[in-house]
Amino acid sequence: MSGSGRAVWINNSVKKKKAHIIKRGYRNRISSFFAKDGENRRERMKKISAYYRIIQNLTCMGFFFTLIFAVKSFENAVPDEIYVRAGETVSYDFDVPVSVVLKQDSTEVFEYLTKDSPLTYCVNCRLFGIFPVKDITVMLVEPETVYASGMPVGIYAKTKGVLVIGNGEVERVDGREVKPSENLVKSGDYIVSVNGMAVSEKEDLAAAVNEAGGEKDILGIMRGEEYIEVSLDPVKSVSGKYMLGVWVRDDLAGVGTLTYYKADGTYAALGHAVSDSDTGTIMSMAEGYLYHTDIVGIKKGKSGTPGELSGIIQYGDSTRIGSIMQNTGLGIHGVLNGNLKWLETGECYEVRYKQDIRTGSAFIVSSVSGESKKYEVMVESVDYSGKEENKGILIRVTDPELLELTGGIVQGMSGSPIIQDGKLIGAVTHVLVNDPTRGYGIFIEKML
Repeated sequence: MSGSGRAVWINNSVKKKKAHIIKRGYRNRISSFFAKDGENRRERMKKISAYYRIIQNLTCMGFFFTLIFAVKSFENAVPDEIYVRAGETVSYDFDVPVSVVLKQDSTEVFEYLTKDSPLTYCVNCRLFGIFPVKDITVMLVEPETVYASGMPVGIYAKTKGVLVIGNGEVERVDGREVKPSENLVKSGDYIVSVNGMAVSEKEDLAAAVNEAGGEKDILGIMRGEEYIEVSLDPVKSVSGKYMLGVWVRDDLAGVGTLTYYKADGTYAALGHAVSDSDTGTIMSMAEGYLYHTDIVGIKKGKSGTPGELSGIIQYGDSTRIGSIMQNTGLGIHGVLNGNLKWLETGECYEVRYKQDIRTGSAFIVSSVSGESKKYEVMVESVDYSGKEENKGILIRVTDPELLELTGGIVQGMSGSPIIQDGKLIGAVTHVLVNDPTRGYGIFIEKML
């Protein structure tokens, strides 16, 4: 309305004209932003088009890299395999936007597995239902119960051959020091024969070398999975004996924790391999045994210095608990010998698989105090990626009694069962050096 009271009407053509003027003005302002003195309109528009293409390319690249990052992240968040109990409804939430398709017959997301189903399925995991992330192996298993232990055990093992832990110097009769085995025999090698004669102990090796009387020795060596033969000239030392200049070991002893045993007498312990401390390699065992052990001392852990349990291993037939049949990266396995006199009675638990583990409260079973007790811990995270098989569970000790006793997790507690919601979910395997209250555990399914 004007001041005179007359109405002023604006028709559509006027509106369009004004809109066109505004749009043109906006375009001119953009053009002037890119324009330099003397540039014509076409050149300015080329510059604007190039700018828009750059923006589009950067947007596409950003989307592409974001997609790659998302796929990699979700790949780590989804397990490589899961175990499903017969007759159980399959419904797992891994907190990622993925869907699965059963590959065998292209049936969408299956719901039930029965005893009549195949033992193994393969499902394809897709991000947002479109982008393939990974294949998951689904294995059908029967519900399983075991006896969680937590008692300390002495571990004694004989090497399969003689383990080389390093090269050394030999002082010859003329006073010179030489290294006859250098660059020929390596740390981690197992010497299994000398000149065709089998050797299993250090004494066997020394006797065979001396018996050759200074002649060239042919060493049969297991290097990893490969058998090789090495020719070596022994050196006569100032002691009058012939030597190869190698440091060797033929046995190993230590303290660990029994994780569980079954009604049939089989057991698992440690959650990681028995390894040689000097070479860092998994020990190749000829034979091994578990013995009753008394914990006589505890060195508390502190930041930068792991604690440890000190124990006295009671060697003897009457104190032998069982035999070691396998030494793997996921623990040691074997058979109890029926001498239950020294075996603390474990509580029976159903096994829970990794997809059922949640963050939150749990407890570990340990006998560090001299008797089997449950100590409170928190499950802080669960790693499904499988990159480090015995570090799938991150836990933090919260129990005041255990913190006062050990400072958290110490060496010798490897194998301590982890219990959550009345189910056995894993075993302690490692301690964080810079924070002894925190450590890792292995999924119990890896130890079955």
